[in-house]
Amino acid sequence: MIPVALTIAGSDPGGGAGIQADLKTFHQFGVYGEAAVTLLTVQNTCNVFEVLCLEPRFVQAQVEAVLEDIPPQAAKTGALGTEAIIEAVAELAAGLRAPLVVDPVMISKHGAPLIEASARSALEKKLLPRAALITPNLHEAAALAGREVASLGQMETAARLLFERTGAAVLVKGGHLPGEAVDVLCHRGEMRLYRSPRIETRHTHGTGCTYSAAITACLALGLELPDAVERAKRFVTEAIRTSPGLGRGSGPVNHHAPAQ
Repeated sequence: MIPVALTIAGSDPGGGAGIQADLKTFHQFGVYGEAAVTLLTVQNTCNVFEVLCLEPRFVQAQVEAVLEDIPPQAAKTGALGTEAIIEAVAELAAGLRAPLVVDPVMISKHGAPLIEASARSALEKKLLPRAALITPNLHEAAALAGREVASLGQMETAARLLFERTGAAVLVKGGHLPGEAVDVLCHRGEMRLYRSPRIETRHTHGTGCTYSAAITACLALGLELPDAVERAKRFVTEAIRTSPGLGRGSGPVNHHAPAQ
């Protein structure tokens, strides 16, 4: 049977991030994609204009409907918006029979908040301990670890701290640092580095969503976590390198890139 992956995330009408990016990525890896929507946005490549969070009961009902009919081999979360939605998703995650990748989306590429300030505690205490993998960028890693994350050494420190605090593997993404694009994975207490050349481009919208979705797809295909990260890293690097150049702002990456 075809492998199945589920995304629980927000909607991007421009198609570059959120559930749209996740579903495109799942498809590119040959994985059947399911999506439960948590919030709606009004945005384009230049700005986020509005965010509308759905009722937690409705989010939960979407997930329950697909779990009882087409259960996934792997799942991921993206923007969750409110404390109540996070708590609802965490409750579902407790009974999920598949690895869960949590992309702790806190702020959009344009600087718009995608999570309530009051929701951070629920994220840290209720959802992150349910994850198989957490994929923060530098800003999110610093917020979750409660310390500056602005160097490779600080990335490793934050990854280990979050691993010890949650029990989940942690992938701290270093794309915003100068030089090589280096990501740090703390898996079962061991550190692994994933390197790629830096690509000078403004078209990086949806990179985090695409990366975490690629990892989720690889887990659904049965890859071990370190191998899933390695394959996903190659995909997202090529997706950035071959971005189609759409939009007047930070355009989307290329979701047609080969999933090698």
